[in-house]
Amino acid sequence: MPNVFGKLFTISSWGESHGGAVGVVVDGCPPNLSLSEADIQPELDRRRPGQSDIVTPRKEADQVQILSGVYEGKTTGTPISMLVFNKDARPGAYDEMKTKFRPSHADFTYQEKYGHRNPEGGGRSSARETIGRVAAGAIAKKILSAASSVETLAYVRQVQGISMSDDVAINIDAIEANSIRCPDSAAAEKMIDLIKQVRSEGDSVGGVIECRIRNLPIGLGEPVFDRFEADLAKAMLSLPATKGFEVGSGFAGTALKGSEHNDSFENKDGKVRTKTNRSGGVQGGITNGEEVVFRVAFKPTATILQAQDTVDTKGENTQLAARGRHDPCVLPRAVPIVEAMANLVTLDHYMRQHAQNRLFSF
Repeated sequence: MPNVFGKLFTISSWGESHGGAVGVVVDGCPPNLSLSEADIQPELDRRRPGQSDIVTPRKEADQVQILSGVYEGKTTGTPISMLVFNKDARPGAYDEMKTKFRPSHADFTYQEKYGHRNPEGGGRSSARETIGRVAAGAIAKKILSAASSVETLAYVRQVQGISMSDDVAINIDAIEANSIRCPDSAAAEKMIDLIKQVRSEGDSVGGVIECRIRNLPIGLGEPVFDRFEADLAKAMLSLPATKGFEVGSGFAGTALKGSEHNDSFENKDGKVRTKTNRSGGVQGGITNGEEVVFRVAFKPTATILQAQDTVDTKGENTQLAARGRHDPCVLPRAVPIVEAMANLVTLDHYMRQHAQNRLFSF
């Protein structure tokens, strides 16, 4: 099932960038959860295009409609179907891309794999598909907040060579205080200036999003194939434009000795804690009660407004200067998407942990 994510709390997204609509079906949601469009819309508003002068100018309200699975304001335990209509589609901007492959985009591989593709906005490979993920993630977030004190916060840590300080407070107010969604206001200003500059040149930049999952219990995740960080990695690398994932110390940890890298244990207020958190909150694939910290690398947006060498569907050399409306940097709109996927993984593992270790008492 290539369009399904999760094991107990599952989502199946559908739709294309310039088709009639995009949406998602959520299955496994517990019954009797109070739920309405008002619970979903704020997260979609954070993801939608046209929200600032450093993202695509496409104008979409992205108003969600719940079609099933909710009755009299509460979930019924049956599949929840949600839909968002595409209002500002301009498929004509992609006419040239019917016969020319955009460099570093999915055009060529889709054509080779399926022998047929939708070139309008990238079709299924467009980041507009992530509307369904964010809508589903909003439900997961509500369940987690109702059942526990889990808090998931993603933010832009780096844009090209500009990085935020390690000394700033990480909270939702600081993250949402600027259009780039970086909690370091000084670094955010430089990032925004850089994005505006490359946009004026018809170019793009990439960067890194960091995410923290706080107040997780000990024990989520499995020791081999379904390690908590492995499922996070799959979730993040399934997002468009992602090229790297690391948890805790990540690649920087390879420069340390074991004596420098190990997280020593201590008894703190009657609980086993670690003095440091280079493990990123996960050891042996299982959460250890510390903050889960991971980072996702996003490449520069592939579609740029400059002439580039490419080939056409006949295999002949040509050039393509893309048209249409595109993000010069995907990071600010990717922040709520990373949070959504993290919440989906967390909730799925919560449910699996309960099913395996709480249902029976021997």
